[in-house]
Amino acid sequence: MTNGTENSRENGGEFTRTEGHEPDAERTFAALPPAHGRGFAGTWWGQAWLKALEDTALDGQQLKKGRRMAREGAVGAVSVRPGRITAVVRDRDGTAQRSDVLLQRLGAEEWDRFLDMAVDRAGHIAALLDREMPPHLLEDAADVGIELLPGIGDLEPECACEAWDHCPHSAALCYQVARLLDQDPFVLLLMRGRSERGLLDELQVRSVARAARTRQDDGEAADGGAAPEGPAGVSAVAAFAAGGLLPPPPAPPEPPAAPGQPPSLDTETAPPEGIDADALEFLAADAAARALRLLAEALAPDPHEAPWEEELTPRQDGVRLAAASGGERFAARLASGTGRPRAELDLAVRAWRYGGAAALAVLEDERTPEPEELARAGAALDAAWEGGDRPGLRAVGRGRWTVPGAGVQLRYGADGRWWPYRKEGSRWAPAGPADHDPAAAFADALGSGDAPPPGFEAPAG
Repeated sequence: MTNGTENSRENGGEFTRTEGHEPDAERTFAALPPAHGRGFAGTWWGQAWLKALEDTALDGQQLKKGRRMAREGAVGAVSVRPGRITAVVRDRDGTAQRSDVLLQRLGAEEWDRFLDMAVDRAGHIAALLDREMPPHLLEDAADVGIELLPGIGDLEPECACEAWDHCPHSAALCYQVARLLDQDPFVLLLMRGRSERGLLDELQVRSVARAARTRQDDGEAADGGAAPEGPAGVSAVAAFAAGGLLPPPPAPPEPPAAPGQPPSLDTETAPPEGIDADALEFLAADAAARALRLLAEALAPDPHEAPWEEELTPRQDGVRLAAASGGERFAARLASGTGRPRAELDLAVRAWRYGGAAALAVLEDERTPEPEELARAGAALDAAWEGGDRPGLRAVGRGRWTVPGAGVQLRYGADGRWWPYRKEGSRWAPAGPADHDPAAAFADALGSGDAPPPGFEAPAG
């Protein structure tokens, strides 16, 4: 263990480290700059710290005031030592209040269990040496009865303002500590009773002792002593060469039932100019839904059978977004962005909900089918009404047939399917999904009436 003071800079925040004999090590972090436009915790352990605070406090208004004070840079230098964090927090009128938050230290027997667990797993030692705290380290620690992260009621406030619960000063201190934990998870271990240097030194001592015992056991077995129990192994080279010795791979995991929730951007800090927080949340939710669909297709029994979705143009993707759940909030902006009047976007959304990009192409493309396509379409029309009940369909060009006076139209798509349309005002509007049978599509057009798909806003005129 070294005595003295060490200054360094981490992520823009300077700190002074003073380490003495365990367990009296202490670290002092200089005041961090205001946290404008960012959250207080980006790592999972920083977020767990804030969750313990927010689950413990009885008055949510005090937490909001504390969060605002921390954002404004009201928290001074933070002293961290086993079982306690301390800082001076200034009110808006300049009044300074010393605030402390207490966290129970682990006992010697608990640290022994934690260190033994870490030494048993080489990955944990490597992670700690890299100044990382992977989630499975905390999970394994919990399995041996060691809770490093605070739980409900573990953060006990003490403040010069004499509040009996978390006050704005202690809350501001806790929010600032979440930022420190993001920079260095060893701050949490120090609060629980062990400094970084002391912990790593003890891990090294135990790791060397464990390796020495292993070599001794191996030597005794080689000299005729009792060999360690266990099945005989197979070399990796032999296993791969034999092929059949390898067990089958595990089954792929089941995809989640629903996409994850995007982070809420409803904070007390206004977004930068030109940034629409609601639109960002909508796009994040849309990206999560698309990612889940791609994952489900990749994990399907035969992913090669999954339909391949071609990349959409910005004009097509604007319609897809408008048709998505919640997209109607941004319809006016999407209409402008895709170069459509609002009524045309509504019509495009209706087509998309019936058949995606293929239905949108039938609505908006002005292609003229090749003569061979038209011949196949005519043969399909003749075959659909062999009984002689064929309606008076009249070809109007570009693979479209209408029934005069009935307000019904059939459109022949590039994929050989028929799309039903009805006359609404002066526009032809999609009336249902596509069908390979023109008679069925015609029946859909006749029976669609006034029942557009959910969320459709009928164009005016």
